[in-house]
Amino acid sequence: MAGLLRNSVTQKIVSSVPVRNVHAPSAGEHGGGSKLWRNLSIFVAFPSVGLCMVNAYLKHQEEAHHERPEFIPYEHLRVRNKRFPWGEGNRSLFHNPHLNPLPDGYEESH
Repeated sequence: MAGLLRNSVTQKIVSSVPVRNVHAPSAGEHGGGSKLWRNLSIFVAFPSVGLCMVNAYLKHQEEAHHERPEFIPYEHLRVRNKRFPWGEGNRSLFHNPHLNPLPDGYEESH
């Protein structure tokens, strides 16, 4: 009974909706899109990437002249309860001797 009722309702809804000729979004001119994206790439994207590169380079040059902070042996930092499984076990995997101090201080003078 429910199936018959459902079929009749869906048939009424489908028959009451007018059928229109709907064109796909790709119907019409195709040449304008490629020119637009080419121009956007050349005049917007490439200069933007260049500006970002210059900004990053200048920031790097500015940061190169900064002094590293003084080492203060805080108790809650650089706690080694378990040794690292590589090397002597005191340095992390991505340890940088110029920037990352060990629990007793920096390794190298800058």
